Amino acid sequence: MNAPTCFSLSWTDHVAHLSLNRPQAMNTMGPTFWRELDALLTQLHQEGRARALVISSTGKHFSAGMDLETFGGAITMDDASPQGRAAIFDLLTDMQATFTKIERLRVPVIFAIQGGCIGGAVDMVTAGCIRYASTDAFFCIQEINIGMVADVGTLQRLPKLVPPGVVKELAYTGRRMSAQRAMAVGLVNEVFDSHAATVDAALQCAREIASKPPVAIWGSKQAIDYAREHSTEDSLRQMGWLQGAVWSNATVREAITAMKERRQGQFDPLAPLVSFRDAG
Repeated sequence: MNAPTCFSLSWTDHVAHLSLNRPQAMNTMGPTFWRELDALLTQLHQEGRARALVISSTGKHFSAGMDLETFGGAITMDDASPQGRAAIFDLLTDMQATFTKIERLRVPVIFAIQGGCIGGAVDMVTAGCIRYASTDAFFCIQEINIGMVADVGTLQRLPKLVPPGVVKELAYTGRRMSAQRAMAVGLVNEVFDSHAATVDAALQCAREIASKPPVAIWGSKQAIDYAREHSTEDSLRQMGWLQGAVWSNATVREAITAMKERRQGQFDPLAPLVSFRDAG
């Protein structure tokens, strides 16, 4: 892909760091944002190089959400006919799929959030595994304030992260939730004094994850996400199949030996993926 304009991508060993880099526009989400994010996530998913992904931002705010100027311009939400309303469904399905790629990425995704995390940005961060925030961060389901329903994942994922009553309060009122309250209700793992400290903590967590066997991290993410949507009995059965698929005596021996010798373990990376569409 061409060099992204809405993001910067950097690497430290096996940790990928994706940063929103349009602070002058409060990192709003226009068509280029969606196109570049989708391509970058696809690349990271297929390469197998990353063992963890940190997503952070630049400027005063993490993101002010959707670039509403796009609607009515390049994209029209036509509510005048059944055909137009059907197209709204298909448009939203396409946008939802990009944030679902965050959720389904083969490695853990950690967000470092500062300032406003508004509207579509809440949709995005709820698709991650771990969220760290700075003291100035706040979260807002902005959509209700502009006469619409949040539609790219917030109302589906947030109730699985925090109590339903909290979701309803935010979704019905459009109030801002502070970083401290977000931590108290379980949306945020930890709050830090500054944005720099938040990013450092996210990268440190990512490095710890990257030091573990990638296939065991992959399996753990598969099991946790499956259990969220299924009964305990079904999830235990899935766990048996999953463990049988990824178990490696050599990996376990290396992990235990490295721990005893107080050194970094040497583990095989995830295999690169080749899309069937791109094969040959």
